[in-house]
Amino acid sequence: MNRKTYCGDVDAAVISREHDGGNGLRCGYGLGEKIHTVGEKIHTKKCGNGLGEKIHTVGEKIHTHTGSDGSRDSADSVERRRTYAQAVYEAISEEMQRDIRVFVMGEDVGAYGGSFGVLGGLVDDFGVERVRDTPISESGFTGAAVGAAMTGTRPVVEIMFSDFLTVAMDQVVNHAAKMRYMFGGAFSVPMVIRMPGGSGTGAGAQHSQSIEAWFAHTPGLKVVVPSNPADAKGLLKASIRDDNPVLFFEQKTLYKTEGIVPDAAADYVIPLGKADVKRQGDDITIVTYGRMVPRALEAAGKLKGNGIESEVVDLRTLVPYDEKTVLASVMKTRRVLIVHEAVKTGGFGAEIAARIAEHDVSRKLLAPAARLAGKDIPMPFSKVLEDAAVPTTADIVEKVKAMIL
Repeated sequence: MNRKTYCGDVDAAVISREHDGGNGLRCGYGLGEKIHTVGEKIHTKKCGNGLGEKIHTVGEKIHTHTGSDGSRDSADSVERRRTYAQAVYEAISEEMQRDIRVFVMGEDVGAYGGSFGVLGGLVDDFGVERVRDTPISESGFTGAAVGAAMTGTRPVVEIMFSDFLTVAMDQVVNHAAKMRYMFGGAFSVPMVIRMPGGSGTGAGAQHSQSIEAWFAHTPGLKVVVPSNPADAKGLLKASIRDDNPVLFFEQKTLYKTEGIVPDAAADYVIPLGKADVKRQGDDITIVTYGRMVPRALEAAGKLKGNGIESEVVDLRTLVPYDEKTVLASVMKTRRVLIVHEAVKTGGFGAEIAARIAEHDVSRKLLAPAARLAGKDIPMPFSKVLEDAAVPTTADIVEKVKAMIL
C-alpha cells in the first residue's frame, strides 16, 4: 500500500486508485487487519457513521454524517450545529477512525451507549473489541486501562458518574499519575477518563459532586472541563492524543446544549492549557469554567444594562493552567471574580486567587479578588435546595455589582 489508510478515516474519505494503491483498503473498525479491495463490501453491519451496508465503488465517498433529524452533512462541510453529547461522540469516533490504538471501555458503553447515552451506536461502528463493556468495578477496569495505556494502546474510559472515580483513586492518583515519573520516562500513560459530573439533575449527594480540584492537586494528571460543544470536541480529541492521563469532566446538564461544531474534515483540535476569552470587557474579569461559563455570559449580558462590561475567561483546562491569559485579562480590568460550581473551600478558585495575589498585578487591583462558588454542603436532592447550592446567573450579577457600584 502507498500509505496506511483505514475504512471511514477522514484521510481516506474517497476510495480511489490513489488511496487504494491497487492493493485494497485497510479496515480499522475492529474487524482485524482485513484488506478490502475497491468495490468490496466494507462492513458486515455498518460503514462509517451509520449509513448501513454499502458497497463502495471507485471515487465514491465513504460516509457522510447522519444527524438526529435525518439530515446528512457532506465531507466538504465545515460547521454544523451539534449538542455537547454529539460533539463528545464525534470526537471519540473520529479518533477511533484515525488511530486503531484508541478503544473505549466502561460500564454499559456498548449497546446501552453509556450512562447518559452519549456513546449510543459506537459499538455498531467499531465492534465489541474496541467498545468494551466492563463489570461494575471502577477500580478493576480503571486499573486495566492504566496497564493497557502503558503497553501501547490509548484507552478512553467512561466512569458512570464522576463521584464513582473515588472507587479508583489508587489506580488514578498512585499509578496513572506517577508511572511515567517512576519509570524515568520509559513508559507513558496515554489514557482519558471521561466523567459526567456536577449538579442540576436531582441525582443526590453521591451523584452530583464537582471534584475536579481533587485531581488538579495531583502532579502527573491533566484536568479538562469544557463548557460548550465545540470545546468539548476539540479538547477531547487533544486529550486522546496526549501522552499523559487526562481527566475529562463533562457537566451533565450541558449534554443537551447546542453550538456550532466543526466536522471531521476540519480535524478540530484545541491544545490543552489554552484558556479562551469568551467575551471582551473592560470593567471586571470573570474567570470560570464548565457549567458556570454560560451563566457568566448571561450575567455579563445583564450587567451591560447597568453600564458594566465584563470580560469572561473560560479556563477550559485546569491543568495545564493558562496563567498568562488570566493575568492579562486581570491586568486590563483590574477586578476579578472567580466562579465555579464546586464547593468553595479548597476549590480551584482558591488556587487562581492565590496565583493572582502572588503576581504584581495584585498591587493594581481596584478591589480584592473575589470568589463565588458552591455551598460547603453535600448536594441536596431537592430541586429548590440544589439550585440554591451553586452560583446562579443572578448571584453573579449581584456579586459583580457589589464589587463595582
